[in-house]
Amino acid sequence: MRRDVFQAIADPTRRAILGLIALQAMTPNALAEHFGSSRQAVSKHIQILAECELVKQQQSGRELYYHLNPQKMKELDSWLKPFRSLWEDRFDQLDNVLKQTKNKKS
Repeated sequence: MRRDVFQAIADPTRRAILGLIALQAMTPNALAEHFGSSRQAVSKHIQILAECELVKQQQSGRELYYHLNPQKMKELDSWLKPFRSLWEDRFDQLDNVLKQTKNKKS
């Protein structure tokens, strides 16, 4: 079953995992040390991220390392780009309204 990427990144633990492995590849044990949950719970989060292709795994000896998949993150960024422009325009409009209101009060 292929999971929805947005459901996967909706979870704060999975977003934190992505943030950690964006800096360096990590094993499930190393990741679990950053959370107040078991290695099994962290492994389930990693499995969901892997099913969405947000992370890749690499075997090194007996250890399994997880890496961020930058291509998948780039796809997400491309999808969000038009929305980001819309949000920025709306925030600029709000800034202008707030500045006008402040100037009227002064």
